[in-house]
Amino acid sequence: MRLNQVTVTMPDLDLGWSFYSVLGLRPVVDARPRYSRFLCPDGDSTFSLHQGESGGGGTTVYFECESLDETVSRLSEAGLQFVSGPEDKSWLWREAELLDPGGNRIILYFAGSNRVDPPWRVGQGGPSETRPSEPPRSSLVQSPRIEPE
Repeated sequence: MRLNQVTVTMPDLDLGWSFYSVLGLRPVVDARPRYSRFLCPDGDSTFSLHQGESGGGGTTVYFECESLDETVSRLSEAGLQFVSGPEDKSWLWREAELLDPGGNRIILYFAGSNRVDPPWRVGQGGPSETRPSEPPRSSLVQSPRIEPE
């Protein structure tokens, strides 16, 4: 399974169109004022905007950047305002945060190999394998398997 697209809601798609274009996403569908869709600059994932009364409903979108500091500098010069960063985080990522015009949290980050292979990855015996507050995994009750008819 591959992630195809993420959709966020905001009241004004014209503002969103401008914001995500400056961020570097390429427009592929323009059905404003109700919908617009963008192709991410790297890979083949897409990102879309849906018109709605409220945005920023707890969604945080992460965009990975190879050259985070340069990207943040370029975007700041282009007029985007950052809430924080770039800064090193305890989870071994470097990230910067901004809000889109709908109030959705956007994180630009670089994690290197820690993106998918952090030291605490499940199955590697790291700290998240068994937490003291959890019962040992072998004592967890398994859900019954339902076979197709």
